[in-house]
Amino acid sequence: MDPRSLALVLRGALSPVPEERRAAEEALTEFQCTPQHLVTLLQIIVDDTCDMAVRHVGSIHLKNFVAKNWLPFKPGEPQKISEGDKSIVRTNILRVVVEVPGLLRAQVIECIRTIINVDYPEQWPGLLHWIKCNLHSQDQHVLGALYVLLVLIRKYHFKFNEERLPLSVIVEDIFLHLLTVFNKTIRIANPSTEVADLIKNICKIFWSSVYVEIPKQLCDPNIFNSWMVLFLTILGRTIHMEGQPSDPDDKKLQGWWKVKKWTIIIFTTLLKRILNNSIYRLLHPRLDIIIFEIIFPLMCFNDNDGKLWKEDPHEYVRKRYVFADSLQDLYSPRSAAVDLLLVLLTKCEKCCFQKFIHFIGETFRRYNEAPIDAKPYSLKCGALHAIGVLSSILKQMEPYKSQLECMLLTHVIPDFMSSVAHLRAKAAWVAGLYADIEFSEQNYFQMAMNCAISGLCDPELPVQVDSVFALSCFMEACKDLNEIRRILPRLLNDMFKLMGEVDNDDVVCTLEILVVKFGEEMAPYAIGLCENLAAAFWKRMNISEANVEAEDSIPVAAVGCLHAISIVLESVNKLSHLYVQIEPILLPIMQRMLTPEGEEVFEEVIEIVTYMTYFSPTISMAMWSLWPLIMDALQDWAVDFFENILVPLNNYISRDTAHFLACKEPDYQQSLWVTLSSIITDKNLNDDNIEPAPKLIAAVLQNCKGHVDHWIQPYLIVTIDRLHRTEKPYLKCLLVQVIANALYYNASLTLDTLHKLGVTTEIFNFWFELLQVDKSGRRANFRRAHDKKVCCLGLTSLLGLLAEKLPQDAFKSVFIAILALLVSYKNQATAADDEDDRVDELDQEMRIDVEDGNRKENGENDESDDDYCDDEDLQSPIDEVDPFIFFVETVQVIQASDPARFHNFMGSLDLHNRTLAVCIDQHAEERRNRDGKGDSQEQPQSGRGLIQLWRRW
Repeated sequence: MDPRSLALVLRGALSPVPEERRAAEEALTEFQCTPQHLVTLLQIIVDDTCDMAVRHVGSIHLKNFVAKNWLPFKPGEPQKISEGDKSIVRTNILRVVVEVPGLLRAQVIECIRTIINVDYPEQWPGLLHWIKCNLHSQDQHVLGALYVLLVLIRKYHFKFNEERLPLSVIVEDIFLHLLTVFNKTIRIANPSTEVADLIKNICKIFWSSVYVEIPKQLCDPNIFNSWMVLFLTILGRTIHMEGQPSDPDDKKLQGWWKVKKWTIIIFTTLLKRILNNSIYRLLHPRLDIIIFEIIFPLMCFNDNDGKLWKEDPHEYVRKRYVFADSLQDLYSPRSAAVDLLLVLLTKCEKCCFQKFIHFIGETFRRYNEAPIDAKPYSLKCGALHAIGVLSSILKQMEPYKSQLECMLLTHVIPDFMSSVAHLRAKAAWVAGLYADIEFSEQNYFQMAMNCAISGLCDPELPVQVDSVFALSCFMEACKDLNEIRRILPRLLNDMFKLMGEVDNDDVVCTLEILVVKFGEEMAPYAIGLCENLAAAFWKRMNISEANVEAEDSIPVAAVGCLHAISIVLESVNKLSHLYVQIEPILLPIMQRMLTPEGEEVFEEVIEIVTYMTYFSPTISMAMWSLWPLIMDALQDWAVDFFENILVPLNNYISRDTAHFLACKEPDYQQSLWVTLSSIITDKNLNDDNIEPAPKLIAAVLQNCKGHVDHWIQPYLIVTIDRLHRTEKPYLKCLLVQVIANALYYNASLTLDTLHKLGVTTEIFNFWFELLQVDKSGRRANFRRAHDKKVCCLGLTSLLGLLAEKLPQDAFKSVFIAILALLVSYKNQATAADDEDDRVDELDQEMRIDVEDGNRKENGENDESDDDYCDDEDLQSPIDEVDPFIFFVETVQVIQASDPARFHNFMGSLDLHNRTLAVCIDQHAEERRNRDGKGDSQEQPQSGRGLIQLWRRW
């Protein structure tokens, strides 16, 4: 499509007529993969004669298409952009970034970011040369080069070791040229805001290069000092107020204020990395100025704060709260100043720390001595702020540590009653930070906590928020909860009200602490908690959706709401009737967040689904409606969450097996098969990703015994196929357990299927090979008790087959393997139950023949391997099956049905295995009697009679 035609299509995408807009979008989709499409888009974007709106739409389309298709999403997926087009785009897009206005440049820069992340350095070796040439060109070219260099440096911002090596090449090749540009730019008389933009980008480039570590090329003292002198010059430069906007929020967005902010951030980062003598000599003469004239004033409550507090307290809470989680607040001048203060006071402790603490003490003294109408409220607020940010240091350092209680009682607690609202807020915040100190009297602790509780009813919103933070700290430190228990209903009401007014993590955090502390006592409030947390979640989501510039599509506060909901569900898990009332509250969240929109909170939502499917009296049809969403996610984008998904899927299958089997619309069995088979056969997924799949197959076979015969062959086919190319031992064990579970489900059908597939001998040889122990007697595979039990049940089921299906030699091999597994299972269970010092008759007899058994089994327990953690929390019908009793009863049936076969077999056993069989039979009898089953069950032959029969051999 030529530029003129494509421009018409782009214009159609702006049409207010839905039909025209839809037709244009369909045309873009149809032609976007045609050759030269991206090149044509670049021509439109750079064309000054074209309408700006069309150019803007074109730039957005370019950005989105490049982001999605420059690198195929899945391995093996065909390229949608040819290598020829990519080469042309790389060659021309750099010229575009220099020539287009800022509105378009932002989109083009995002394209360059994608291309650099994929192609640099291998496919774009000329990029550094282009940057170097343009750094020595005209202003617009310099700015374009700086934008591209910043994107390039950011690629290595968080890289370490070998991944960081390309950064060294960039610094070596570019930074001397960059220093020259910096030096030249900073000397411009009466610099414009465009100059400020240049310097700001240089600052950001330098900061990214030193964020993880300082490149060796910058460690040359002469080069490093040259950079530092320029940064100090910027920091000390006066900003003329002429032409500056009067609005404070607009003022801080001006270029020169941003430059100062980034300079402070650079110094903070460098001081965290190193503080050698050369830097110290540069800073030492200016330390007092930096700390007392630059940093401390930024920590004080100023007129802009007061104006924002009065006009928009909600915005004040969002912007000024100390532990804000947005990048904008993280790199605000105040936050940067606090960060720098901490570095200076810790790195230059001898000359700075005591002097600064003395300064704070003098500030407190002057405040106390001043008359009411002349008190320095702003300075007092700054001093409290300083004491707060230094809390972790002061609580560990003498002589300050022993003076903290006095400081709180003298200078902090009284401000809870101040007529100045911002001092009440700051007092609450500081008190919370010191809630965990050792108080000389419990009354002092109680008094401080009561002040925080009272702050929840303060007429000023920011005071309420800081009081919530303080209360969370006091509750963490509190040993006697009776005072809080007494006012719990009122406290919850205050917090629910606050949640409705403000978006703040500490409110949710405090609720979490309350629920954890009071546990089941929160049951009367569980529904209200879930309602308010759900409402807070939706509120945060709506705010995030309205903020198109948000860094994350789902804010941290929303994640906190979901986590708090899980804690509430955990606290009332014994009160299943509450889950029925809570379900409608949480269902909309689960339904929406199990889609791609909720990828960032998928783990938290799956945890909620787990609680709802496990502790509810029954699984409702509404909860079953989530099954297709989970399947879609697992097939599409959520395979990394497979381990989390395993538990709720197991709950569905085990707790409502009848519905799982009966429902055909949707067909749960079919959807599970489609999902599991696609995952197991996917050659691009590693063994770790696959592990939950055989566990789910096991859940189907164990819970649906007698009802899923038609799935035995399909599941065995994909299991054996994956077994042939599996490398990880643990996954091999899990896949073999699918076969064991199939045997336990229906041994005859499973064996016939293995014969049909022609893999019977291969599978059992491989299985028995995994069952072997090494030279030291350690069991390398099937190390969990659950693994051993599944193998026992599967192999024991095999024993029960007729002689024509299981020849005598095979019968003997299986029988001996079961004996060894049961001994191993017994030893492991004994160790787990801490019963080593209670040796019964069976243990004594078994030690005669397997004297090292316990030592070997206990040795394998000592090996640490996260893969071998028991899945005991997954419900299964085999939990109620005793492998010893199951084995003995199976043997009894064989003896009764085919005495001759049994007689011949017993004659072929050696003394060692006959003795083990006797001991296991006796142990089964003891377990049967212990569980009250001895007289209630009809048995082909008593256990004692069987022991006597075996002993004759």
